[in-house]
Amino acid sequence: MKHTIRVWDLPTRIFHWLLAIGVVALFVTSKIGGDAMKFHFLLGYYVLVLLLFRLIWGIVGGHWSRFSVFHFSPSKLIRYLRGNADPALLVGHNPLGSLSVVAMLLFLLLQVGTGLFSDDEIAASGPFTSMVSSALVTQATTYHAAIGQFILIVLVAVHVIAILVYLLHKRENLIRPMLIGDKEVSQPMISSTDNTGSRLRAAVIGIICIGVVVWILRFAP
Repeated sequence: MKHTIRVWDLPTRIFHWLLAIGVVALFVTSKIGGDAMKFHFLLGYYVLVLLLFRLIWGIVGGHWSRFSVFHFSPSKLIRYLRGNADPALLVGHNPLGSLSVVAMLLFLLLQVGTGLFSDDEIAASGPFTSMVSSALVTQATTYHAAIGQFILIVLVAVHVIAILVYLLHKRENLIRPMLIGDKEVSQPMISSTDNTGSRLRAAVIGIICIGVVVWILRFAP
């Protein structure tokens, strides 16, 4: 018997798709260069707001969006890879998915952070480059333009491949729950809270995150 539960609340779904759009737009504008770099920086601030929101929402958001239900232990990962994982490990982010999400968030934060201190020595420089040494600017630029970008491309590629593998091999559509929020599971499970109150709370958190980023940028020379 199948049971339908709310696995991804609306704020989590909106965050996911806004972040996907932001990451693609950042990559495109970085390759265009020139005047597009103005939009590249604005997109960087936009993604920073989203990341701050997700870090907070990972603590106070819907049940399956919380970091506390992510699975990182080696034993759970091994059970999952062997195909005998507890059903609860398969509702939200499975062990591999949990690692993937955390890696994506951390490397995106590192990418945005180094972007604030990067300088392409042509026409674009981060808002805080003049506040640190030239050596640090060089290191940040090298990581941001090459290493970090490569890591994120790999992570995104793995993410897309995993979705296709689940769809074509396991006949499980991972995109549908991220669109409508609901998922069918084999036994009764906790549903994520997704009501007017939680959505208003998410909106307030989003506004606070925007305020934090604007406040940070006020210190830019």
